[in-house]
Amino acid sequence: MNWEQIVGHQELKNLLKDSISNNRVSHAQLFVGKDGYGTLPLAMAFAKEILRKENEHSSSKVDHLNHLDLHFSFPVFKANKSGLTAQFFDEFREMMLENPYSNNEDWSTILESENKQLSIYVEEIDEINKKFALKSFEGGSKILIVWQADKMNTDAANKFLKFLEEPPKNTYIILTASNTDFMLPTIISRTQIVEISSIKEDDLDQFLQNNKEISTDRRREIVFQAQGNWNTAQKLLQSENTDSEFEDQFIMWVREAFQVKKKPEFLKNIVLWGRRISLWNKEKQMNFLEYCAEMFRLALLQNYGNESLVYKKIEAGGFKWESFSKFIHGANIESILEEISTANYHLERNGNTKIIWTDLGIKLSRYLHKKP
Repeated sequence: MNWEQIVGHQELKNLLKDSISNNRVSHAQLFVGKDGYGTLPLAMAFAKEILRKENEHSSSKVDHLNHLDLHFSFPVFKANKSGLTAQFFDEFREMMLENPYSNNEDWSTILESENKQLSIYVEEIDEINKKFALKSFEGGSKILIVWQADKMNTDAANKFLKFLEEPPKNTYIILTASNTDFMLPTIISRTQIVEISSIKEDDLDQFLQNNKEISTDRRREIVFQAQGNWNTAQKLLQSENTDSEFEDQFIMWVREAFQVKKKPEFLKNIVLWGRRISLWNKEKQMNFLEYCAEMFRLALLQNYGNESLVYKKIEAGGFKWESFSKFIHGANIESILEEISTANYHLERNGNTKIIWTDLGIKLSRYLHKKP
């Protein structure tokens, strides 16, 4: 992974490069931020730069993830009673070469493990200890990148702490995590934390300009929707058909929600709507939640006269965007977005999808009729 392949974060890239050239690299670093912001690409570019300084020619092997002194650990499910990441390295390598901004949902889909808990197990830490007890193949440093270190189970985390406290000589450890809420405080305290923020809109826009097939309006729409997440932006580039489906389901939801107040029998339609959505895979459900949140935000801007910021409207199927927007205001937008965020939280934690969507669908009917 080369620095120029990373979207944005120029200041951070310069800071990381300077730390290497000035020999100020901490032996253990924790890159914290969403995968789509570039935590793993930055970790890989950082590792490559360390190895390049030691051996210019061998560093190119990092691009193909086959440098013998660069090791990866990542969450997996137990297969044949084994929790070692090595059994899934080919799949991981293929995913990262295709899109190093991939997230946990992408990884779960590749492993076809939506109903299985992905974790980093204690036997993986034992394997790390064995690997790093050996001498370096290239005669320089050895580097460990732990992708999604926040998914270590308790036993693994406790054993990894010992490795972190007394690492072998010439060892660099780079952890990535979307947040630190589920990590041992003692692990966090022994690392140098590098905060990875969302990608600036201008940087996203500039990167998208490399794709000459995208219209200016479509590019602007993607930048707004991606919210600084390059993984999301890439999926939006390929989601024309999905957007149409999302639009249809959003219209259906809103229309049924409006009808419920006058005709309670329409509640059954919302329940059926929720059941249909619940049959989608988890990633698609979460993308639909993002879509819904964005449409409510745009409706609020429309209602408050900021039409120049409304980059997209729903006008299919006779949907009256301007009329709908009048029902989205300061008295209900916070509640609506909070409920969408709560639904997203429960989906991430494998809650019952039928209940999640039915609950969300019914609550919207209350908020839409709330007076400004």
